Amino acid sequence: MSPSLTELVDRAANLLDRPGRVLLGITGAPGAGKSTLTSTLLASLADRLGQDVVAHLPMDGFHLADVQLDRLGRSGHKGAPDTFDVDGYVAALRRLHDEPARTLFAPGFERDLEQPLAAAVAIEPSARLVLTEGNYLLLPDCGWGRVRPLLAEVWFVEVGDHVRRERLVRRHEQFGKSPDAARTWVEAVDEPNARLVTATRGAADLVVDLDRLVG
Repeated sequence: MSPSLTELVDRAANLLDRPGRVLLGITGAPGAGKSTLTSTLLASLADRLGQDVVAHLPMDGFHLADVQLDRLGRSGHKGAPDTFDVDGYVAALRRLHDEPARTLFAPGFERDLEQPLAAAVAIEPSARLVLTEGNYLLLPDCGWGRVRPLLAEVWFVEVGDHVRRERLVRRHEQFGKSPDAARTWVEAVDEPNARLVTATRGAADLVVDLDRLVG
């Protein structure tokens, strides 16, 4: 049975029994609801622990900019494992552990522009529990295998495939694609990535079914 929201908040808060700063990873296929769950957890944890104690480092900020994707010939595969700055992401995670007394400035992702935005995220020294969400936290290939050892736990979010695909189509339409182009992108680009991510499900510490999540 999938845990309730209260149980998830309890589990996340209990990670602070460990010494030092704690990083919790939220992963899942594109469109599974990672950002939705992360936002809900952040709000609940801030209420319980204090706003300054929790923070968020999104993996999406480490997307390569379009100019780099064009240079690499990968603009038609945006979102694939090799279209992120995995080295930069790993370095940021390590700094959160190794330099807890310093503010970490990290890139965010501007959805309206579909581009990373430098130093849009600031994680202050007061943040002891940092949530980071993204597709490839459990992927063993392409340099991503360095991520898992830096995270206390990784939770895998899932939802029905039909719901997930329709959510992706609507997202692409919202940011400028025609309905046909959105569906083509989902099938040609997002779904191969989803299969890669789903193959990592068994390595997660916890599976969260958003269809069954209750407060």
